[in-house]
Amino acid sequence: MKVTFKNRLQNVIFLLVILKTCLCFSQIIAPKKTIVIDPGHGGMDPGALGVFNVREKDVVLNLAKEIVQLNKSVLDSRFEIHLTRHNDTLIALKDRSQFSKRLKADVFLSLHCNAAVNFAYGMEAFVWEKASVNGNYPMKLASSLLKEVNVNLGFKNRGVKYSNFQVLRDTAPFCTSVLLEIGFITHDEEAAYFLRSKNTRAMALAILMGLLKS
Repeated sequence: MKVTFKNRLQNVIFLLVILKTCLCFSQIIAPKKTIVIDPGHGGMDPGALGVFNVREKDVVLNLAKEIVQLNKSVLDSRFEIHLTRHNDTLIALKDRSQFSKRLKADVFLSLHCNAAVNFAYGMEAFVWEKASVNGNYPMKLASSLLKEVNVNLGFKNRGVKYSNFQVLRDTAPFCTSVLLEIGFITHDEEAAYFLRSKNTRAMALAILMGLLKS
């Protein structure tokens, strides 16, 4: 199955304009949020291995760093963003959740890449199966993230699902927690997409938009 992504340059410019507009309103109506971005895997755990030698741990770390940079340069540090890892190291799952708890995070966003033996493609998000402890906001945030990437970049929206992943189970009781699978690196087009830094930047912008609009 061939995937057609939307024009990268046009969408990056559009996303920048929309982000600036969202920023003006969000500064008026909402306090600053503390967000923990969790690039999955790392170190001896590469995560999924895709085509073109694309490794999950590298894709999500690059994306997390881009989100941090754009939060500063485009959003004037609208969010207080912390990463669970800044380089190619393996952090225990319990340490990722404890780090978020110490920071009193409002949002925990874990970034991952999908893999499949078939030609599956697109993005999906997961919330804890008992996420209702935080009302419907985890579902709202997950839906917002998927929508922005789908509308602006053309990734298929595979929907929001419930899961008992440890990082969700451990963080959901004290903050809004979402695990985002940003694409299938076993799919030729989606793996190739993340080989270009401009595409990673566009994805980071779309995720920031999802955070602002949720």
